[in-house]
Amino acid sequence: MQSDAIKTGPSRAPARAMLRATGLDDAAIAKPLIAVVHTWSDVSPCNLTLRDLAQHVRAGVLAAGGTPFEFNTIAITDGIAMGSSGMRASLASREVIADSIELAVSGHCLDGVVVLVGCDKTLPAAAMALARLDLPSAILYGGTIMPGECRGKKLTVQDVFEAVGAHAAGTLDDAGLAEVERAACPGAGACGGQFTANTMAMVLTFLGLSPMGLNDIPALHGDKAAAAFACGELVMQRLREGGPTPSQVLTPAAFRNAARAVSATAGSTNVAMHLLAIAHEAGVEFTLEDLEAASHTPVIADLKPGGRYTAAEMFDMGGTPLVANELRAAGLLEDGATVTGRTLFAELDAVPAAGPQDCVRPVSDPIKPRGGYSILYGDVAPEGCIVKLAGHGREHFEGTARVFDSEEAAFAAVQARDIRAGDVVVIRFEGPAGGPGMREMLAVTAALVGQGLGNDVALVTDGRFSGATHGFMVGHVSPEAAHGGPIARLRDGDRMRIDVATRRIDVDADLSTRDTARITPRVTGGALAKYALHVASASRGAVTSPAPAPRATRIALQLVSETRGQGVTP
Repeated sequence: MQSDAIKTGPSRAPARAMLRATGLDDAAIAKPLIAVVHTWSDVSPCNLTLRDLAQHVRAGVLAAGGTPFEFNTIAITDGIAMGSSGMRASLASREVIADSIELAVSGHCLDGVVVLVGCDKTLPAAAMALARLDLPSAILYGGTIMPGECRGKKLTVQDVFEAVGAHAAGTLDDAGLAEVERAACPGAGACGGQFTANTMAMVLTFLGLSPMGLNDIPALHGDKAAAAFACGELVMQRLREGGPTPSQVLTPAAFRNAARAVSATAGSTNVAMHLLAIAHEAGVEFTLEDLEAASHTPVIADLKPGGRYTAAEMFDMGGTPLVANELRAAGLLEDGATVTGRTLFAELDAVPAAGPQDCVRPVSDPIKPRGGYSILYGDVAPEGCIVKLAGHGREHFEGTARVFDSEEAAFAAVQARDIRAGDVVVIRFEGPAGGPGMREMLAVTAALVGQGLGNDVALVTDGRFSGATHGFMVGHVSPEAAHGGPIARLRDGDRMRIDVATRRIDVDADLSTRDTARITPRVTGGALAKYALHVASASRGAVTSPAPAPRATRIALQLVSETRGQGVTP
């Protein structure tokens, strides 16, 4: 066991003495030591149940013959931080969470790990950490919130942001806004549509890091505790059987499966960057062009923000297996290992047949013929960007640039009703380094939708969008303005063209003849300044860690290490 490094032999007596001080006896110390890591916080509903769920994971570890240790790391709640300076901390927190998990687990030489996650960045961070650690492990999502209800309409937090826009437009009064605000979020759980958290929860299942169906269970559902217990048992089983571990699960095929699932559910465009980051940590070659190939998977799930149903409602109809089975039937799903010890197809075969439902359709009869995003290049984004296609039918937009150097400036213009149909709202200096932190633009996009401009205005940014965003939106423009990207040379009045068919975003101007706009750095010290100094382009996943050795090299080194350990000359 890896934990022998801290507990075996006379020299480890001091470590054992400290373990005894926590209440452990000889038998408990001798067992496999398992980390139970969660991102619990009571600042938001997304992570509210995780500390309680951790107790059920611990019970599962104990029942299976292990000794659990509980750790807590941070979480930034996007729905609360959105539209404020605090949103700069969100993407940076992904790196801090991943680093925290890696350091806590490796620093104590533990043998396995279960991670409980809730808010948007906690999910990819957990996958990134597990890719680095490569131990017997599993991830369990705390679960979605139930839909709210107001005047017979099902609500999510998306509706509150859009109500703000309607309020600014004068079509919703103070009482109406307050009524939506009070009804939208009825209890614990992460935001209810196929926004970033629920999209990433599905991605973790398709990647093979979460057991099939367990992430679908809503936060307050009676079955969630049993799912947590099962994950505790599962990691012990993987430890006894020698895997599979993340390096065996996170294959190129697994990433293709996950990207197709995002497309098929018109999921959050943020997941593109998270998949790139997870692949980076796993040493798997996966690029924007792989995402583009997956984006041609038809949309088959009728989920918010563009569709009718919330994640909780899809769970009631059959959940993730509905999507996986339709992709499998169409030849768009590849088999592979999962942390359960069974293959993905074996996991699907074990799921009971679903009853009648109208949330997920066959690939042959899709809601839309292609997915909810596309990768574009061009004058404005030579390293690439991502356009969100969910919720509208347009694949071409031409308009006049309205250029803003911050989200706040753009939001003020929207609230002042200074944006008109046909405008291309450009928000720059909000990228990973320039923001810093690559804030999401839900406040701006929702306000535009609330004013009835969702299909008549385009938005282009080196920042990001919330998974709740819908409309003609282009994000992740790379290189970003802070790194001298062409977006920093756009001006008010430029004629811009966005075309999905040709995969181009261009401007009728010779940008090479213009000066590059500059701004004073917004943060000059602390964690965000350090992040801005090290963060890579969004086109590379906005990671801060160096690339690991390629998979083939790591396998070869492992074989050399094993043969030396057996006294064999390699």
